[in-house]
Amino acid sequence: MSMSLLNRYATFAICLLVTAISLPLMEYWGWLWPVALAAGILTLIGLGDLMQSQHAVLRNYPVLGHVRYLVEAIRPEIRQYLLEADDDRLPFSRAQRSLVYQRAKNEGGDMPFGTLMDVYREGYEFIGHSTRPMPSSDPKSFRIEIGGAECAKPYAMSVFNISAMSFGSLSAAAIQALNKGAKLGGFAHDTGEGGISAHHRTFGGDLVWEIGSGYFGCRNAEGRFDPDRFAANAASDQVKMIEIKLSQGAKPGHGGILPGAKVTAEIAHARGVAEGEDCVSPSRHSAFDTPVEMMKFIALLRELSGGKPVGFKLCIGHPWEFMGLVKAMLETGILPDFIVVDGGEGGTGAAPVEFSDHLGMPLREGLLFVRNTLVGANLRDKIRIGASGKIISAFDIASILAMGADWANAARGFMFAIGCIQSRNCHTNKCPTGVATQDPLRQRALVVPDKAERVASYHRNTLKALAQMLAAAGLDHPDQLAPHHLVRRVSSTEVKLFSQIHYFVAPGDLLGGSEPSPFYADSWRMARADSFDPLRA
Repeated sequence: MSMSLLNRYATFAICLLVTAISLPLMEYWGWLWPVALAAGILTLIGLGDLMQSQHAVLRNYPVLGHVRYLVEAIRPEIRQYLLEADDDRLPFSRAQRSLVYQRAKNEGGDMPFGTLMDVYREGYEFIGHSTRPMPSSDPKSFRIEIGGAECAKPYAMSVFNISAMSFGSLSAAAIQALNKGAKLGGFAHDTGEGGISAHHRTFGGDLVWEIGSGYFGCRNAEGRFDPDRFAANAASDQVKMIEIKLSQGAKPGHGGILPGAKVTAEIAHARGVAEGEDCVSPSRHSAFDTPVEMMKFIALLRELSGGKPVGFKLCIGHPWEFMGLVKAMLETGILPDFIVVDGGEGGTGAAPVEFSDHLGMPLREGLLFVRNTLVGANLRDKIRIGASGKIISAFDIASILAMGADWANAARGFMFAIGCIQSRNCHTNKCPTGVATQDPLRQRALVVPDKAERVASYHRNTLKALAQMLAAAGLDHPDQLAPHHLVRRVSSTEVKLFSQIHYFVAPGDLLGGSEPSPFYADSWRMARADSFDPLRA
């Protein structure tokens, strides 16, 4: 017998041998029964390994092969708690998570003995400070009014809010904690496309009602948009804004399905679907087919909601498609009150790996493109811009405000605030902290009153840190942030202002002003108001 064969079957052979020896000896030494039992069980496992046909490792290494699967199962935990460096962003670093936990618990976020970051590595970013700092402003004043000329009920929105996460993806307890936290802190909670559930209404926090292609909460029996159902839900005082979801950063251009087994009575009621049947989110809307039709749909929603702000969310893909929407705005005179740019960095939704890794424009590039297009079409001062995508800290907020956003949304940051430990089991219904599960026993771990306080504290302490950063830079409100306030290291020996790194379109450039860059000029030429398809030369 070769040494290789001995190594492969040694563990199984030892179990078999111990079983064979200990069984007869138990008659004389009764204390051997635990040894015989353990060895016998392992022997039976080894026999099963030899006979099964699904796992080659177990056939070649009976009993011992299970160690491989055990280690693989706990690999994420081992890496996260024992091997991961403080700044390994997978997808969020230990330092980022710790910051949220500390601020949510009102433990502060101060760091002793200097930064752990390499300030000389390429890509390091910072905000320039002033020799004449301002007194720190009250973070409660960090609000932005949303609502254009056709909006009868504008909304004064915080510059930091909860991004879209649906009931169904998150547990009932998580939704309640987030909404109560939003109520306590005076900021907005985006419902996600899953509709407005009873759990969103329990504590009365401000809602941004997101409407996706499934029209959950405002659909008829065929799954198409129902104006009457929309008007009934939109009339709620709790609903402050309406957001049409065109795409999301986690899986842009990809529909979704919630299997019937997961469509509980609560989820069915919130979404307006049948209990126990598959709940489908198509990859595209049925209420409009062209940019012009979408503008008319926005006008319809604004009218049906009684004049509340209506906008849309998207992750930028084909540039001419967004520019086509802007051309439709100019052609029809109908403007959205706001646009939310979602980054291709992904979000809370589970998605195919290829979509998460290789689809969708990253947040900063998408945000800059939206800002430039609106400026070039002389529309920026009429439309507010929100942004979402891996936003955790005050610096994250400041950086996207400086790039052109009016406010920031965060999803995973607020998930950390209510207890998420980044186990990445969101899609398995086995969330260890009760955040992303419909299992009632697992949800018991999430105590709503306690976690709601943490949500409010995380928001308050993050905006307090933002106020302190602004004061150091000589500013007193986030709307004063501009690209020249941020700096990035571009090499080991050189740093540049964001205003020197990025391209910024001047007002009116797309309408016949100065010639914009070839990218913007070509994309604008291809854009059509009557179709999402590009205009070919």
